[in-house]
Amino acid sequence: MIEKPLRVGLIGFGYAGKTFHAPLIRTTPGLELAAVASSDAGKVRAALGDGPAVLSSAHELVAAADIDLVVIASPNATHFELASRALEAGRHVVVDKPFTANAGEAVQLAALAREQDRLLSVFHNRRWDSTTCTAKKLLASGMLGEIRYAAMHYDRFRPQPVERWKEDAAAGGGLWMDLGPHLLDEALCYFGQPLAIQADIAAVRPGAGADDSFHARLRYAGGLRVDLQASMLGAIARPRLVLQGMRGSYVKQGLDPQEAALKAGRLPAPGDDAAWGIDEEDGVAMLGQDGEPRRIAVPTENGAYPAYYRQVAEAIRGRAANPVPLDEAIAVMRLLDAGRESSLRRCEVALAGK
Repeated sequence: MIEKPLRVGLIGFGYAGKTFHAPLIRTTPGLELAAVASSDAGKVRAALGDGPAVLSSAHELVAAADIDLVVIASPNATHFELASRALEAGRHVVVDKPFTANAGEAVQLAALAREQDRLLSVFHNRRWDSTTCTAKKLLASGMLGEIRYAAMHYDRFRPQPVERWKEDAAAGGGLWMDLGPHLLDEALCYFGQPLAIQADIAAVRPGAGADDSFHARLRYAGGLRVDLQASMLGAIARPRLVLQGMRGSYVKQGLDPQEAALKAGRLPAPGDDAAWGIDEEDGVAMLGQDGEPRRIAVPTENGAYPAYYRQVAEAIRGRAANPVPLDEAIAVMRLLDAGRESSLRRCEVALAGK
């Protein structure tokens, strides 16, 4: 018996909605992009044709009786209200990162999802980056020994501020809320919950309307330190990932290619994971405790963004777990809050009990 596809409503057709969510939803078996809520119907039609209905109101989309899953890719400041409305209307919900404006809102949404018995998931897609997939495998192998230091970076070069909500603090924008969730989630996936965070979050470009640079350090039990950095002035990008262990080190320089592929209009072929997310850049490991270290090329695993929505569809049907469990999404929000507190107070903030 052929299952009826789950009908998906997408709220927001800006960069995230157009580049990530719409293409991934449309190429996921068992999902149908049925409607898009956007103020620019022409933009939606140009990208998607006459397939999905285009609605001017997010609230109209949430209320539509035939929508099973609402995906929220609207400005950060709207996430809590729209997710609440969708859950109260009996919809399953995916929220683009950051989950909410703060951890308190995230906890409220998680409670509402449990009360309504609906799936609520956060689009932490960078868990399926090529570099992240490779690092998880490398760490599990023990090849580097006990990890004592790690560094993760996202660098962009956009020296001129732009008038858009992502660079507007009042709309919940800023680099800490844009790229911070990715790096914090990655650190949690590798190393678990830290003891403390110390962050410096700043606006360094003249005329910036929100923070555009950050450096956060996570302190772990046993001495491990993890540095997370991002900048809008990174004309020469720092390595995407550095791992330093007792047996050797690993460095991966470049970014995962999936975002660039999706932005260029290339789509994953359902059922052919081997042809998608191919990262041709090897990482480099230097191994050896005695004498001269050995240099080894470490092939990079394929990135796998399509896996997220496949698992969402299976989770809604009761056949899989939430791809981003809510306790893990809330942990990211608590770190974001603590990082802001640390930067404002200019001190380390302990995380026990947060």
